[in-house]
Amino acid sequence: MRILLLLWIVLPGTVSAAGIDALTVTPNPDGTESWSLSLQALVLMTALTLLPAFLLMMTSFTRIAIVLGILRTAMGTQQTPSNQIIIGLSLFLTIFVMQPVFTRIYDEAITPYLDDQISIQEALQTASEPLSDFMLRQTREDDLALFLNLSGTDELPSQDDVGFFVLIPAFVTSELKTAFQIGFMLFIPFLIIDLVVASVLMSMGMMMLSPLIISLPFKLMLFVLVDGWTLVLGTLAGSFYLN
Repeated sequence: MRILLLLWIVLPGTVSAAGIDALTVTPNPDGTESWSLSLQALVLMTALTLLPAFLLMMTSFTRIAIVLGILRTAMGTQQTPSNQIIIGLSLFLTIFVMQPVFTRIYDEAITPYLDDQISIQEALQTASEPLSDFMLRQTREDDLALFLNLSGTDELPSQDDVGFFVLIPAFVTSELKTAFQIGFMLFIPFLIIDLVVASVLMSMGMMMLSPLIISLPFKLMLFVLVDGWTLVLGTLAGSFYLN
């Protein structure tokens, strides 16, 4: 830690003495600011380190991964499908759901910035708008009101004025609620099968036989007959477009 602090203090002075603009912010005549290439690279590297948190907390990944995990538990298939398959499926379904948002970010923020039409500050501001719109559509009003109250904000003129530090926890809370509600609905048919099998085994006096061994084939058969994967994945993807 001391070495990093020393480098942070000494390195800018050394670079400036060498005549290289490392971390500079130059004001423009129109009131905007231009960041040096090194500073832009620093911002980009910092953004890349936050990419996993961005993927988990600001997209549809949380709801999808939780629902698929609950589905596996409800079916009682232990580690089938494996964690890698669930995470991979959640990732690609997230890309599918978020494609309109990512396309809008690329068209409105990344492309103009690469063409030197807007500054990096304007690109970041423009890129945040599609994400804010997506998260606001999925966030419950009571969750948003809770975090607005905790932040000391009584009332906002419009939802466009909600900051990311308030919107993100409200969005994650709403996603957790929605995921558990969907998971509860998925649990019901499998729970009924477990109860029926357990009752039959009890009535036959076969108490030493685990009901899970008998109920698992029936749950798999039910899931296959109703085309469960199509229903679950289709419902998950469609739930983001209903709001």
